[in-house]
Amino acid sequence: MDKSLVFCVTNNLRHDQRMIRICTSLQQAGYKVELVGRSVDPTPSLPERPYKQHLLPCGFRNGKFMYLEYNLRLFFYLIFRKRPDVLVAIDLDTIVPVYLVSRLRSVGRVYDAHEWFSEMKEVLRRPPIQSVWKWVERFFVPRFPDGYTVSHSIAESFEKLYGVHYPVIMNATVLTESPQIFEKTDQPFLLYQGAVNEGRCLEYLIPAMRHVGMPLHIYGDGNYLEECRKLIREHSLEQKVLLMGKLDPEALQEVTVRAFAGINLVEPLGANQLMSLANKFFDYIHAGIPQLTMNFPEYRRINDAFEVALLIDQPDPVLITKSLNNLILNPVLYGRLEENCEKARSVYNWQDEEKKLKAFYHSYFKRR
Repeated sequence: MDKSLVFCVTNNLRHDQRMIRICTSLQQAGYKVELVGRSVDPTPSLPERPYKQHLLPCGFRNGKFMYLEYNLRLFFYLIFRKRPDVLVAIDLDTIVPVYLVSRLRSVGRVYDAHEWFSEMKEVLRRPPIQSVWKWVERFFVPRFPDGYTVSHSIAESFEKLYGVHYPVIMNATVLTESPQIFEKTDQPFLLYQGAVNEGRCLEYLIPAMRHVGMPLHIYGDGNYLEECRKLIREHSLEQKVLLMGKLDPEALQEVTVRAFAGINLVEPLGANQLMSLANKFFDYIHAGIPQLTMNFPEYRRINDAFEVALLIDQPDPVLITKSLNNLILNPVLYGRLEENCEKARSVYNWQDEEKKLKAFYHSYFKRR
């Protein structure tokens, strides 16, 4: 197979587990894959991957000027690079240059919706900004008849609003050997992994830890990290809530399998949050650890099939405390959830999802 695919993202190539899985699977399937991202480091270094990686240097680290600068740089990079067979826009923040270049160079285009971008909390709380992204979404998504997304809820909404029929390719973790071979640490801890961002309920989780009988380790960084430090000091939790920094995916997996339980909380504001199906949900399942997560449709759908988590409706500190202590103090409940993780990981895994991914691109090129 000699087809070339260029995937375009704005985020960190080192830590984007979904893109690592997608690009690796397609490269191994015989496609020529390139992943293009953004760099704010003058001397960036990336781990070796089986696919090509390219970083576009940007001066702005965040905000509207970052998006403007990156989209301009991405447009000129795509317009002058060797012509690929397909350009893939990952979320709305790369969709404009991908669309323009695909039209100018008669290149195929695909949309991969990791999020319902215009419904993210960070966008919702700024109505003028949301109106811009909503316009982008209404104009461009219908012009991407070929695409896929991460959850059934988002797929159904896109079909209803924009008339596009996107298959679902979930962010499921790669199935490896059973996590039962790993020994749990003799100092058990609760784990939060992923972006330390606004909307991830850390303002409720950290105060809740005052009355939870186990420490919390937070792995990751983001725009809420400084607020976390303030909350930890405010509640005198310096010895109980530990900010562990950000790890590469491989190192994070080794930490996750040794945790007692995982935490995956999202504030129930906006359609994107309500329809979310986070990487960490599957990471915890594959690590064989029960978790506390939200009673949202996608999590409930899987939990109804395999009870792997305690679900809560609202991120209330009292409810979080009660739920975490229930996991800690109820060995029967914990054992049942742990056993169900082993069953669920054999059903929800990347080996099954990548079959859908390969089938999508096989069908796409067959039609072109």
